[in-house]
Amino acid sequence: MKPIHLPLVDAHIHLEQYAADELEAMLEQSFNGGVAAVVAVSMDLDSAERTRKLAGRHPGRIMPAYGWHPEQELPDEAEMQALLAWIRNRHEAGEAFAIGEVGLPYYMRTEAQAEGKGFDESGYLRILREFVSLAADTGRPIILHAVYEDAAKAAELLREFGVARAHFHWYKGDEATTRMLADAGWYVSLTPDVLYEEEIRLLAATYPLERLMTETDGPWPFEGPFAGQATHPLMIRESVREIARLRGMDEREAASMLAANARRLYFS
Repeated sequence: MKPIHLPLVDAHIHLEQYAADELEAMLEQSFNGGVAAVVAVSMDLDSAERTRKLAGRHPGRIMPAYGWHPEQELPDEAEMQALLAWIRNRHEAGEAFAIGEVGLPYYMRTEAQAEGKGFDESGYLRILREFVSLAADTGRPIILHAVYEDAAKAAELLREFGVARAHFHWYKGDEATTRMLADAGWYVSLTPDVLYEEEIRLLAATYPLERLMTETDGPWPFEGPFAGQATHPLMIRESVREIARLRGMDEREAASMLAANARRLYFS
């Protein structure tokens, strides 16, 4: 008998960071195992070009996202303008894509501050503003790396530009910020650490289900029951089961709703 698969979508993964000789086998296993689609994010222009090629090999299964990841040193202006122009060209060509991963350097900033160093985030805010403006101009979904107090800063820009299709990936934040995101109708996604991180488990149980999605952020590794394992889109099966348990739902119903949320944001 053919196994019954839960419908799954990995709403945030760095496919181009996997080893080339492992990637296609992982994707085949994922698609055969019930993963309907993945959203593949980028780090910079070179990363975006590689992600675009991967998406071209799997039309309808990989939604590429193009952006500049904030947890790195600032680019020079020519580099940033080249990336923005490249993305606009993809939009004018009518290609399917989202904008991301973009945001603010929470971990770089807090690490520098813990070491007693100053950190000027003005350049990162300027870049984020450009991407939020681009999302507003193109109507594309935007994928945000913005946690804790940085989520409120990103939310301010989203409101300023009137962006409705926003996705805070691996979101973490206080109750007030979380309520603000929910009231705005923005999406958040949960990684496999929903099985062992209390703040993520609380979010899984309380955030509006119609704006909740699953992700792996692979190849980022996980702990708990996933310690020592290579991150794989099929880990989402365990995330879905835990979300269903935390919400007192039927597992298949939860899987269908979580996957439908991702399809509504990225594939419709």
